[in-house]
Amino acid sequence: MRPVHVAGVGIHAFGRFADRSVTALGAHAVRAALAEAGLGRGDFQAAFCGTVYSGVAAGHKVLTALGLSGVPTVNVEAGCASGGAALALGAAQVASGRYDTVLVFGMEKMPRGIIRSTFFEPWREEAGLSPAPAYFALRAQRLMMESDVRLEDLARVSAKNHRHGVQNPYAMYRKVLSVEEILSSPVVCEPLRLLMLCAPNEGAAAVVLTARQPGSRAVRVAAAALRSHHAGSVLGEHTPMSGVAGATVAAPTEMAARDAYEEAGLGPADLDVVELQDTDSGREILSAEELGLCARGGGGRWVRDRGGEMGTRPPVNPSGGLLSKGEPLGASALGQVVELTWQLRGAAGPRQVEAARVALAHTVGRGANACVLILTR
Repeated sequence: MRPVHVAGVGIHAFGRFADRSVTALGAHAVRAALAEAGLGRGDFQAAFCGTVYSGVAAGHKVLTALGLSGVPTVNVEAGCASGGAALALGAAQVASGRYDTVLVFGMEKMPRGIIRSTFFEPWREEAGLSPAPAYFALRAQRLMMESDVRLEDLARVSAKNHRHGVQNPYAMYRKVLSVEEILSSPVVCEPLRLLMLCAPNEGAAAVVLTARQPGSRAVRVAAAALRSHHAGSVLGEHTPMSGVAGATVAAPTEMAARDAYEEAGLGPADLDVVELQDTDSGREILSAEELGLCARGGGGRWVRDRGGEMGTRPPVNPSGGLLSKGEPLGASALGQVVELTWQLRGAAGPRQVEAARVALAHTVGRGANACVLILTR
């Protein structure tokens, strides 16, 4: 298998843009990534587009708008992990030798309000447990039981990520929030407060992958792992309507992390910087446990020991994470890759993690789609 390198990255800010179509958002990011890579029409052999809400042939529309159509184009849907799945597919094609250079991009214009899922049958939706905040809250309650996570710890995670996000010009929210402000925000579904949840929004990101080493600032895709749930654990976690209480089933993130570490020949102790799924504060803590950043059941202590903060190793979500950036599903994972590419190049500005050489990106979406990517210098 050939090494796979990042030749260029591009991003459209995450937020709300009433005057721009989802195609325009995607085109902006693709144009930026190709320009950085010094590529144009005919310089890449395939394209992979991650998106959820953008309709039929969404990736084809972006390439048509830019005059870049004609190459094999695959549209990928894997919930929040759509962009990561698209990148994993593209990286595999380059590594195998089928293509020398591919374009990977993702974009989204999310509906306003609570994300609802069509993953469940209608009667389950009507029972009220499948809308995202309710499901997230059940997960957070379990963390409080099993990982000594306290309400204040959930607020600390959100405060950390908002503090990090102040330095990110591409984030939707760039404001420091105190633990007290977060705790006093409205209850959405106990124990989660409004400011412990990310906002669905709009944005795009793009990455060019190549077998050719693009100069001294080359960033390599050392591993790209995808996993889904085992039988009996519908979403990879044990919550009502999602699995069997007390079952000992490995979560998709754990399995994907295990595969990625093995592929890269690395482990959690080797990581210099991490961008991980934080659709809510509890998800960041669970992600840290599943990725091996702290012990299983040790999430609460990890937060109280300043785990993930800038100045610790590894800092988690220096971009501000989804809690600051918001989450346009198709662009979520690729936004992480853009941030980590900058970190490994030493080009992250005031967010820069000193001497970063190994980075991990993690996303997990409805339907238990988990993606773990490891990038190295």
